[in-house]
Amino acid sequence: MSTPHPLAPEARLLAAHDLAGLILALAIVGIPHALRAPWWLALLTLALYGWRALVFVWRQALPPRWLLLVLALVAMFGVWIEYRTVFGRIPAIVLLLLFSGLKLMETRTHRDAAAVVFLCYFLLITNFLYTQGIVEALVMCLALAVITVTVVGFSAPQRSLQANARSAAMLLGHAAPAALLLFLLFPRVQGPMWGLPQDAQSAVTGLNDTMTPGSVAELAQSDALAFRAEFAGPLPPPRQRYWRGPILSEFDGRTWSAAPTLLAEHGPRLRGGTTVRYSVLLEAHHRHWLFALESPAQRPPRANFSSEGHLLASAPVRVRLRYEMVSITDGQPDSGEDAGLLRHALRLPAGYNPKAKTLAGEWRRASAAEIEIVTRAVDFFRKSNIAYTLEPPPLGHDSVDEFLFSTRAGFCEHFASAFVFLMRAAGLPARVVTGYLGGDPNPIDGMLTVRQSDAHAWAEVFLAGHGWLRIDPTAAAVPARVESGLARAVPASGALPLLMRQELQWLRGMRYNWEALVHQWNVWVLGYNPERQRDFMSWFGMPRADWRDLAAALLGTMCLFAAVLLGWSVWRRTRPDPVQSAWLRFCTKLDARGLARAPHEGPRDFADRAVLSVPSSAPTIRRISDLYVALRYGKAGAPSEVAELKRLVRTFNPA
Repeated sequence: MSTPHPLAPEARLLAAHDLAGLILALAIVGIPHALRAPWWLALLTLALYGWRALVFVWRQALPPRWLLLVLALVAMFGVWIEYRTVFGRIPAIVLLLLFSGLKLMETRTHRDAAAVVFLCYFLLITNFLYTQGIVEALVMCLALAVITVTVVGFSAPQRSLQANARSAAMLLGHAAPAALLLFLLFPRVQGPMWGLPQDAQSAVTGLNDTMTPGSVAELAQSDALAFRAEFAGPLPPPRQRYWRGPILSEFDGRTWSAAPTLLAEHGPRLRGGTTVRYSVLLEAHHRHWLFALESPAQRPPRANFSSEGHLLASAPVRVRLRYEMVSITDGQPDSGEDAGLLRHALRLPAGYNPKAKTLAGEWRRASAAEIEIVTRAVDFFRKSNIAYTLEPPPLGHDSVDEFLFSTRAGFCEHFASAFVFLMRAAGLPARVVTGYLGGDPNPIDGMLTVRQSDAHAWAEVFLAGHGWLRIDPTAAAVPARVESGLARAVPASGALPLLMRQELQWLRGMRYNWEALVHQWNVWVLGYNPERQRDFMSWFGMPRADWRDLAAALLGTMCLFAAVLLGWSVWRRTRPDPVQSAWLRFCTKLDARGLARAPHEGPRDFADRAVLSVPSSAPTIRRISDLYVALRYGKAGAPSEVAELKRLVRTFNPA
């Protein structure tokens, strides 16, 4: 490969502003990756950036290539130790981050800098493999602007930063409409554009398929978003906002867990009730279950009902998912049930909670009907004065006995676990239902926001002739939990999420506005799927546009845009320059007096000769010449200077 000529643009050495632009661009696109990378690799990359800056400032020699190679090999070995692979999304990206610092350490010329710029672009794009929120998009737009200004500076090293910024803004302005057309018209595929590798399945906050004492209380201290719901009519009252999730029917004495999943053809059969239509925008939780108000009457596409009445997606929810739902509230459940499922809902481990078993036996003997057992149990919780707290004390071997008769403090999972245990001990089939209770209506867009802090557990009891009935022992003991939400049920708890505290209403108001904006972003930008694309094309008379129609529309609009841009560029280049036009009129006036400007004659030389011929107009001639030189060959002048030049030429009379 031939070596570039020393005066070629790609062989020019980096100037201070070039290096500063590169380091700034790398920092903007690299910091989000550094926060996700191992601390030692992030620190090493940052040290490389700083080392390169110090080498330039102190005029030191760059490190030898063998040292950079050793650093690269050591870092790759460290990444392999960290992830047990150097392939996959996360290892590849953190290595790319490191290589950006290593490449910067051997960057001397603009040709080397071009490779760093390409690394910047790759790091910028890979940020969107993690998150695609508004803040991240704005930060990456800033990074794109910095990169573009830096690249423009490579081609015009003598120009000022302001001039390069204007050129970069013009380039990005030309690219923005093309990017918008590609976003709107490029044929969409269902699901994410990139298949995520296994290392993308990192843990997220959310419900689990097991429940131990304190697990839901710990989850309720998280303010993370679980999902948002938009109702076709008015919001259901708080007592109907039970969002059904995993069903836990196995108990080993301490932990409740889900039984093996059996699919059903339909959901719970109900008689009467109120039909509620709504849509759910569910955050990724890497599990199969979907959430719906009790009781779901239909299943979304690519979802199924379980035999226990909750919804399961055909694949884990790894990306934000929107689905339409219909639920029946306050309906009468079907009284039939599989006998095997009922026997399973009676199992209790031996050797646990003797006091609770004794109490349940007393209720059984004293009750004439099954419904009376349930009534006695609810009345027991209502009068027990058990404290409802987000910081329950730890429990030992007999967790139900300790909760009911010793510590007498717990969260919803303690109440639900104890109630289901008592019902089974009394001979009634029962199970724990986990999900969410309530939600926070957003006054800005009217949507219901459900957070992890709304996580809840309740019980279901099967009564002959009545079917499965929802019983919430927490609601019996602490009615405010259902009617007013968690914050009012535990007002003195320091474990509440910050934005749930009553004294921070102004901050919650700001969050309402932000979440309404984020929702629109999720729906119209991140949620721009094939269905929404077809809806968009229907506005232009193409309601059933397929990929061929979209490709043709994209090609046509891009050609039209290119033609408009080309026409604008030609017009801009051929339009009369007011400064040059004024100078030519000035030369024409002098030519009429017999003083023609020679082709080789510059403006100052011509002005000197004109002053000798027309000494009476010397100040005007000098001023016209100075203005023309400044406006034509110097920095862009103010509009007032252009107007002054045109006025002087118009009033100039060499006679």
